[in-house]
Amino acid sequence: MSEEQSQEDRTEQPTEKRLREAREKGQVPRSRELSNVAVLGAGTLALMVTGPMAARRAHDWMRGAFAFDPALLDRPDRLLGHFGHLTLQLVVAVLPVLLVALLACFIAPAVMGGLRFSGQSLQPQFNRLNPMAGLKRMYGGEGLVELVRSLLRVALVGGAGALAMLAVMPRLLRIPTMDLAVAAGVGVEAAFTILLWTVGAMGLLALADVPWQRFQHIRKLRMTKQELRDEFKQTEGNPEVKGRMRQVARAMAQRRMMEAVPSADVVVVNPTHYAVALKYDADKMRAPRVVAMGVDEIALRIREVAGKHRIALVEAPPLARALYGQAKVDQEIPVNLYAAVAQVLTYVYQLRRWHPAHGPMPTLGAVAVEPTPAPPADGNPSR
Repeated sequence: MSEEQSQEDRTEQPTEKRLREAREKGQVPRSRELSNVAVLGAGTLALMVTGPMAARRAHDWMRGAFAFDPALLDRPDRLLGHFGHLTLQLVVAVLPVLLVALLACFIAPAVMGGLRFSGQSLQPQFNRLNPMAGLKRMYGGEGLVELVRSLLRVALVGGAGALAMLAVMPRLLRIPTMDLAVAAGVGVEAAFTILLWTVGAMGLLALADVPWQRFQHIRKLRMTKQELRDEFKQTEGNPEVKGRMRQVARAMAQRRMMEAVPSADVVVVNPTHYAVALKYDADKMRAPRVVAMGVDEIALRIREVAGKHRIALVEAPPLARALYGQAKVDQEIPVNLYAAVAQVLTYVYQLRRWHPAHGPMPTLGAVAVEPTPAPPADGNPSR
């Protein structure tokens, strides 16, 4: 598949994960126009603010540089130190402007994609050495866009410079008739005017280039539908694997429930659809606890295990449905079911102590439970 066809298939917007990985690799939108206008504009403003001070320092530097020191003729070894001192004075004179321009270099990266250093961007990328890919960039769509940008840059910056030159030309023509100090001021003012016009033109270019670079960056990171599905599987997990894990978890939970049924005191049934196994130890528990519960097949298995271990089965349909709907396995029963469960447990304890010689067999009366709808297993509300 060609690069054009691959790009056409990338119709989906990049996910946050893809954007984060691109930032980690140093792939963030960059605008040369914004960088140029930031550096030139900040340098111009700094020069306007520090201009008088820099002019005085430059004046002092020139006086010191052109002043003749006879002592240097007798001590040639002092020439190097004298040259270093002059160089240091020159650096100090222009240092504020240099520092401001250096700090302005970080404005464009901070605005476009944040200040981020990535060692991966320094690694060699041999795929960029492909001459065919280079020819496609030069003579393809990107090359055409770059050509238009270059022509627009020349037209705007050149036009702004020409207009500024026309604006200051009458004053420049009068410089020969002016005093030297006044002429210098007029020249500096004209230079600042041309610089400001140029910065304004470059600012217009930056305003158009910034959204374009953002669009191009997002366009290059677009994804195909298959890549979206693959990323979803990596981040959220394969649905088939997750389904299998849920099945295994349910099987393990059911096995633990079946192992806990023999320790129950009673199994409340409905009479076949629901089964809830309860256990109560007055010395260790504040209230009865659910050790197992289920519907249909699971309820049948709970009944079978309870029958093998001679666990009492009590038919109390309203209570069974309420326990299944409100209680949870390995947790105490809800407070509103205390009375009903206590009635059932009392009946079970009486059966354990009963003997034919003691009289008639105990019977369980109607178990009063507030009607609470339980979630049916198969959507049949009649259960």
